[in-house]
Amino acid sequence: MTIWVPGEAGAGGAEPCDPRRHAPATLRNRDDIVTKLRDMLPSSGLVLEVASGSGEHAVHFAAVFSELDWQPTDPDPTALASIAARRADAALPNLRLPLQLDASEASWPIDRADAVLCINMAHISPWDATVGLFTHAARLLPPGAPLILYGPWIRTDTPTAPSNLAFDADLRARDSRWGLRRAEDAGLLAERHGFGPCQLSAMPANNVMLLYRRTTASVSDLP
Repeated sequence: MTIWVPGEAGAGGAEPCDPRRHAPATLRNRDDIVTKLRDMLPSSGLVLEVASGSGEHAVHFAAVFSELDWQPTDPDPTALASIAARRADAALPNLRLPLQLDASEASWPIDRADAVLCINMAHISPWDATVGLFTHAARLLPPGAPLILYGPWIRTDTPTAPSNLAFDADLRARDSRWGLRRAEDAGLLAERHGFGPCQLSAMPANNVMLLYRRTTASVSDLP
């Protein structure tokens, strides 16, 4: 199995015929994320996971939340192959085949969801992807439904950990369009697209979860 970093093309490994990829952070953070998701996700319905990466989170979450249908997605063919292979191994009836979805694109291959979850995408993609996430989540979600983001978001009222500053510098050196994002900027997007105030939860390893619930029509929906 190949250790894989999203955004790095052509990752090779000792087992080139095995499409499964392994993102080490998924094993470290998945149970802490589950603890928060228990209070955030609906009791039934469809969860759309945007930027599912290796698929390890999707399999784990679908197993834990067996009453929910889980729809993994990713724009990267390598990730899609990994998700599909892990789905086949897990054989979970509520875990759907992965869809190719680029958050920044004008069209998404899905027309509804009861929750949207996005883990560790905003800082390793252009800002347009996060804008697209809020834009489409506003279209897909019914009132009261959650949009949940997880990652190393920067907050102006909280000192940024040195490790996160170093991570941010490394990301920007790799791609000038990448880098840690400000939670306040996500809040502005949320307000613009008809989501309520952020409910922020501090998480281990200098990460946070941002929870927004759909409330009213977005600014773009208004006459």
